[in-house]
Amino acid sequence: MYLCTMANPLKDHIPSPAWPRIKALLQHDHLTVKVKKARKTRHGDYRKLPNGRHQITINDNLNPYKFLITLIHEIAHFETYQEHGRSVKPHGKEWKHIFQRLMLPFINPEVFPEGLLPLLARHFKNPRATSDTDTQLAYALKQFDEPNDKTLVFEVPLGQTFKLYNGRCFKKGRKRVKRYECLELTTGKTYLFNPNAEVQLIEQKY
Repeated sequence: MYLCTMANPLKDHIPSPAWPRIKALLQHDHLTVKVKKARKTRHGDYRKLPNGRHQITINDNLNPYKFLITLIHEIAHFETYQEHGRSVKPHGKEWKHIFQRLMLPFINPEVFPEGLLPLLARHFKNPRATSDTDTQLAYALKQFDEPNDKTLVFEVPLGQTFKLYNGRCFKKGRKRVKRYECLELTTGKTYLFNPNAEVQLIEQKY
């Protein structure tokens, strides 16, 4: 079964050609899917509830392609739990194999734009805990978002200041192997930022 708690049905959040297969994947007893208002720290999650039921939640602000990937990511967690319980790592090889198997039928031009297909094919050779760490795929998916004032860290000019959703302000520094060193202005501490972290630029005053 599935459940959508927002105004639009679950099927309105994903590309329409994907809906029949998604509906079939969700035909499990004791499994519900809820679409929630956007959370800053996650796109979605899966958990087993104290009453024995299973619940998947997905943020309502994701574009259809990112929503679909996130939903299948969480269905893979559910199926991994069904097969292995808590005896395996959350994003270990068992989850990766199930995620690959579930995702493969959707990687076609009926569901995704042509430009995303090679990036998805590459990513799902070894899927990560979040597609946000795949710089090319994350940037390509972002092009389908509704317009907003957010910028990805890798797009921020060196030395530019920016702020997070909680108001903390940073100055962008050099790139290490995969992440960027950014100096927090109030504390002087250096933090490492994922290249695809969404931030808001601070207007420079001259």
